[in-house]
Amino acid sequence: MTDALTGICNRHGFDEQVEQYMRQNPQKHCVVAILDIDDFKLVNDMYGHAAGDGALQKLAESMKQYFSKDVILGRNGGDEFSIFMPDCTVVEVKPFLKKFTEETRKFYCKGEAHTFTISLGFAEYPVLADDRSQLMHCADKALYEVKMRGKNGCMAYREGERIKSRAKLGFAVKDIIDNLPGAFIVYRADKENDEILLANSELLRLTGCKNMDELLAYTGKSFCNLIRPDEQESCQKSIWSQINGGHSNDYIFFHMRKADGTYISVLDHGRIVDSVHNGRVFYVMIMDLKSLQRHFGDCLKLVEK
Repeated sequence: MTDALTGICNRHGFDEQVEQYMRQNPQKHCVVAILDIDDFKLVNDMYGHAAGDGALQKLAESMKQYFSKDVILGRNGGDEFSIFMPDCTVVEVKPFLKKFTEETRKFYCKGEAHTFTISLGFAEYPVLADDRSQLMHCADKALYEVKMRGKNGCMAYREGERIKSRAKLGFAVKDIIDNLPGAFIVYRADKENDEILLANSELLRLTGCKNMDELLAYTGKSFCNLIRPDEQESCQKSIWSQINGGHSNDYIFFHMRKADGTYISVLDHGRIVDSVHNGRVFYVMIMDLKSLQRHFGDCLKLVEK
């Protein structure tokens, strides 16, 4: 009945208690909310599962502190949680849930604090559902609508609103990144610590690496080490002069070192952004110049024809 990690109800315990309440109070209005941690997979991938567990425990603790004793709290599994609020309506709890969603939460990794956000969807019984299962389904749809609108927010499910199911609209971050039409890499926007955080499959192919571990091993986790040594200083100066000049985007040409020690000519198009979990980072598309030349050569031939 109890989730070992967080100390609140597990899925079975939550469902049992909610079913019991609804059987005993079939006419009373109540609200169910479903919530999860935004980009939780990235937390696990970047900081490890111990840090991910810490985030889950922090969220559960904030739920226990925020909600009254008559509210039923549950962990559905993974990073998804449920909240059952008896004897209330959506109108009554909306400001309360909005404030809860906006609270600042942090987990810790190697002594450093990292902020995380949540998304939350909620629905009301018996206005929108005849039983617990339908009610959970409505709250889940509302949660996914929050995700599609940019995450870190809360929304009530409204009957008749066209909210598609997760199966139809769901995109895994990894699927999107790996299927981008080009090589993509993310690294820290720090002159002293340009640690590589993420690379897609096309970037790995371009560098001749079998996996992320190989890329991190031969670069020493540093983006600068992808650049030919005699170009590193000038490339770094060019990037930061563009950023310090007020541009969020930068463009540079350089020779990129592959895992086998050879080099290829590439165009780097980067954008600096503020990340919730990592501070300032660069999102970078890297294009092989030979491929670009072939592509535009073919385009010019078509135009001439």
